[in-house]
Amino acid sequence: MSETTHDSAVAMSAPPSSDEGLTPAQRAQKYGLSQSGARPSLPQYIRELWDRRHFISAFASAKLTAQYSQAKLGQLWQVATPLLNALVYYFIFGVLIGTRDGIKDFVLFLVTGVFIFTFTQNSVMAGTRSIAGNLGLVRALHFPRACLPVSFCIMQLQQLLFSMGVLVLIMLAKGQMPMWSWLLAVPVLALQFVFNTGLAMIMARLGSKTPDLAQLMPFIMRTWLYASGVMFSIDNIANKADIPGWVQPVLEYNPAAIFIDLMRYSLIESFTDDRLPAHLWAGAGWALLLGVVGFVYFWKAEERYGRG
Repeated sequence: MSETTHDSAVAMSAPPSSDEGLTPAQRAQKYGLSQSGARPSLPQYIRELWDRRHFISAFASAKLTAQYSQAKLGQLWQVATPLLNALVYYFIFGVLIGTRDGIKDFVLFLVTGVFIFTFTQNSVMAGTRSIAGNLGLVRALHFPRACLPVSFCIMQLQQLLFSMGVLVLIMLAKGQMPMWSWLLAVPVLALQFVFNTGLAMIMARLGSKTPDLAQLMPFIMRTWLYASGVMFSIDNIANKADIPGWVQPVLEYNPAAIFIDLMRYSLIESFTDDRLPAHLWAGAGWALLLGVVGFVYFWKAEERYGRG
């Protein structure tokens, strides 16, 4: 028998390969291979996000420092900007329109509303641009894309903490002494942060697909501002005879108005009661709903960010 014939006989008698008949997906699974850029499972995604917590914190701090690096007053603008907004609203709404009538401690009422709404407004605006505005980073490095909207929300929280320090000084200057209810500000801010982050993640996904959305958001946020009782009392508006009955519950259950009122009840003595109005605890529901829905909605498109 020739050598060629012998080799052919051996080949014919050899057992078939164990990979024979497997699809590419089955073969990849057998050898522990995974698709590059594939979306991880939700538990794995949460673990990866937690592993990047130091990056998230450093990125937020760096962005906050760089934001005012070109201004002579530097990070003083973190506090000056919302204070100037409050001054403008006080003049227009409090003095010219007269919305301060019937509101005790209108200055504290207004400043608290401006600071708390600005926290949500800036978080949503930054979240909308978090993916579309950082495509170079998204395309160059592998990391959970949720790091970006979370980082921007942490950045806005850091800014708010500066503003809250100024608010405390204003309250002391107005003669208000510290109260135990001030401690409630911590869980209120925690709930608002979860709500803001969930909403920012929703807007980050929408903004990554439609960058022009960032141009529309200022108009939406301004409308939301005027409907959230920042510079007027929702109760005073709802008690007017020409206002339909459905307006008051819609305004009261507006999540921005809920977080603003929670903070007012926590900090301002004239707004502190033996118990909080029952509807305000809907803030926890809003935080849970938007936090979960926003995170899952963002995760669903993880593999598509930065492509196309």
